[in-house]
Amino acid sequence: MQISAMSKKFARMTQTKKISLGMAAAGAAVVAGSLVSAPAASAATPAQAGGNVNTWINQSLEIMRAQGIPGSYNGIYKNLMRESSGNPNAINNWDSNAAKGIPSKGLLQVIDPTFKAYHVPGTSWNIYDPVANITAACNYAAHRYGSIDNVNSAY
Repeated sequence: MQISAMSKKFARMTQTKKISLGMAAAGAAVVAGSLVSAPAASAATPAQAGGNVNTWINQSLEIMRAQGIPGSYNGIYKNLMRESSGNPNAINNWDSNAAKGIPSKGLLQVIDPTFKAYHVPGTSWNIYDPVANITAACNYAAHRYGSIDNVNSAY
């Protein structure tokens, strides 16, 4: 749909007396998203079988506790959703790391050198493995910021 057609549709929606505030906001977001959009992360490998964000975080927390790595479910979840929206195959091909040839990958958008340096024993060496990605990122965050719970933006 072209922007002008979207704008007209949005205008018609907002003139309806029964329109909800949520619908108006959604329409505005669609129009704004069409005008300005950031490149999206793309999938690099097939989706991981058998799991979901809740399972991956809880498995990671179990390993982290055993290894003495601090962090909470909420701290991991907020960062994971900001970084990848829960997509274990997310890869950032447009930022400064990508420009250097080392794109951020996985649930917590870790670059290869950081993943290797902070890999946690007992987890996969596959950066796209959800549990390995979470635990390595949390290990890095613990060393750099004290805990993943202290991270509130890209790190």
